[in-house]
Amino acid sequence: MFVEAVIGLASFIAVLLALDLLYRKKTQINGSHAIVTGGSSGIGRALAVQLAQQGASVTLLARNKAKLEGARQRVEKHLQPGRKVSVFSVDLCQSVEAVQKVIDEACLALGPVNLLFNCAGYAVCGVFEDTRPEDFKNMINTNYLGSVYPTYAVMKGMKKRGCGHVVFTSSIGGQFGIFGMSAYSGSKFAVRGFAECLYMEVKINSPFKIDITKIIATNVLPEETKLICGSAGLFSPDQVAQTILQGVKCRQFLISCGVEGWAMKIVTCGAAPSTSWLDLIQQISLMGLLRLVMVISATGFDKIVAQCKQKRTRISY
Repeated sequence: MFVEAVIGLASFIAVLLALDLLYRKKTQINGSHAIVTGGSSGIGRALAVQLAQQGASVTLLARNKAKLEGARQRVEKHLQPGRKVSVFSVDLCQSVEAVQKVIDEACLALGPVNLLFNCAGYAVCGVFEDTRPEDFKNMINTNYLGSVYPTYAVMKGMKKRGCGHVVFTSSIGGQFGIFGMSAYSGSKFAVRGFAECLYMEVKINSPFKIDITKIIATNVLPEETKLICGSAGLFSPDQVAQTILQGVKCRQFLISCGVEGWAMKIVTCGAAPSTSWLDLIQQISLMGLLRLVMVISATGFDKIVAQCKQKRTRISY
């Protein structure tokens, strides 16, 4: 009887997964107009190249004109016939009006926006009392408002046309608090909350990208942060961009890179939308176990912090 029940449950799950794969709608890259913020370097530039390779016209938004021009030249080499690339220098957190203006110009040149990739962001890492108040403000502006303003600029057009796709980027530091990342994590937690609210409001596909990325730090990382983050794998911009596009095509809400990112995606999913039966089954079956793993890991992180504190105390004497 037990064996029959197990076989029946397994068969039911297999049917659900098969139906999920067969009938899930796909996001079309070829022929689309994609806007990539932070597109002058890193993940944004890698995304732009891969979007061009897959037949999209691409608009890059960033502040540094020289880097933008270099990115434009790189993307041009990968454009498919009939596709174009445009670049605009803009401070994404200056004002909604400034962002709206350049996006309107991009639409005149390349057509309505089908895809928006919010990749602009940076991190300043350090213990709380050594982090300047202006660093908190600047990261909220760049990491959070730098995603809100472009989304605001494209959302009305997407809703009017009844289609569109918005992507937000984050990292493990945007899923749980890590020593030395109080300013960065706060700004990225805000992005996640915004993405979940937006998804519920518009019901278009607005996936929240969770990845493991190399931090672009303007300060030296505290020793504790280096040791805690050292166990997580780092991925190249090209690898992250490839993972993003795979998830976007399948219209996933939560996308992850690597084993650590996958585990964190499950254990922190909370009330986030589940956009596939596979994700839901993984979350239901593995969350309890992964919660235990996270508690054990957190204990290890606490030991690292304590050891570093003792080390500094000995040095001070």
